[in-house]
Amino acid sequence: MIEVAQGDHAMEWANNGVLQLDDFVSLTIGIIVLFIGMGITKRVVFLKKYNIPEAVTGGIVASGLILVIYLSFDVDVAFSFYVRDILLIYFFTSIGINARFAQLVAGGKPLLIFLVLTLIYLTLQDVVGTVAASLMGQPSGVGLLVGSASLAGGHGTAIAWAPTIAADQGVTNALEIGISAATIGLIMASLLGGPIASFLITRHNLVSETAGDAEAEPSVGIELEKQDKTSITHINLMGTILLIHIAMILGVGANTAIEEAGLTLPLFVPCMLIAILMTNTIPVFFKKVRWPTGSNALALVADFSLGLFIAMSLMGMKLWEVAGLAGPLFGILGAQILVAVLFIVFVVFPVMGRNYLAAVLSSGFAGFSLGATPTAIANMSAVTKTHGPAPIAFIILPLVGAFFVDVANAFLIQFFLSL
Repeated sequence: MIEVAQGDHAMEWANNGVLQLDDFVSLTIGIIVLFIGMGITKRVVFLKKYNIPEAVTGGIVASGLILVIYLSFDVDVAFSFYVRDILLIYFFTSIGINARFAQLVAGGKPLLIFLVLTLIYLTLQDVVGTVAASLMGQPSGVGLLVGSASLAGGHGTAIAWAPTIAADQGVTNALEIGISAATIGLIMASLLGGPIASFLITRHNLVSETAGDAEAEPSVGIELEKQDKTSITHINLMGTILLIHIAMILGVGANTAIEEAGLTLPLFVPCMLIAILMTNTIPVFFKKVRWPTGSNALALVADFSLGLFIAMSLMGMKLWEVAGLAGPLFGILGAQILVAVLFIVFVVFPVMGRNYLAAVLSSGFAGFSLGATPTAIANMSAVTKTHGPAPIAFIILPLVGAFFVDVANAFLIQFFLSL
């Protein structure tokens, strides 16, 4: 290694042409990218009209610039994502702190329906991938990689299953196919969710159930027209962050116990569940405690952590790796995207009730069916900041997208491989 920055190793230059940036520099660039996205989205009518998340705009622009650097100077800019992953846990923990049991009970039936729709779609996604791959003369394993393994499953699931598919079906570049499909899916998920929701809301004249309610609680972020009227102080902001940290510490402990019991979950799931438990017990027994549920401080923390997570994720994409796997990959992905849009508009939205909640969940479904749960939340956040709150959506989707999808996906992929 050749040190570029003395002492702190902010940047290190590897002999293989990789410029490695540390946590602090990566976070700083992520903030800049988020600001860039805000500026562009504010000025481009199309992005604002169709609720494209600001973090997505900035992240895609940044990844494009990094592609130019790579093609022009043969330099691969590599970011450190430790802080990014902490921000994801921050976000879901804040969602847990914002969840009351009354809302969870109200979301019981929609949660069950949404889960069934998700399981149906996962199966459909693997069928589409397998059939499309067969029609293009590719092994069925390629269809699974460009199916629920990489799209609903994301990068982690694609990486986990790639060695098995490579060994069983001789797909030597299985890892590259899975990562590329997950990357393209993430981009498309970010771009489709907002326009789908906008189309449904406009066509059916939908309004938020809390429209006109000045006391309506924000779930993520602060509605645009209210941003200049917030009352956030350093006291309530610090108190909110403290509670998030306590829930995260307890969540890490719970996750360790869960792993020892033989069950593996994403770390943010137990953190979110611990936060839900705290929110629905502590204020009951300690009535003088000022709990941040529904506060602007909590919404601000959630908005910032999610936006920065998405911006850093997208700016770290290596687009040149995607470009090297054209042909069948793009053909299968095209079929998957078409089926996803049709399923959302003609199945998810009607079955979920054809109301505002159904439209918001539709944008979220686009996010995690083609990308990842954080992308789904970003889509819904962009929609609700423009059209009004839908708090139940922010409970239903993380539970289904983060927990049930991973469990069901493992069984489905194994089943299709056995065929």
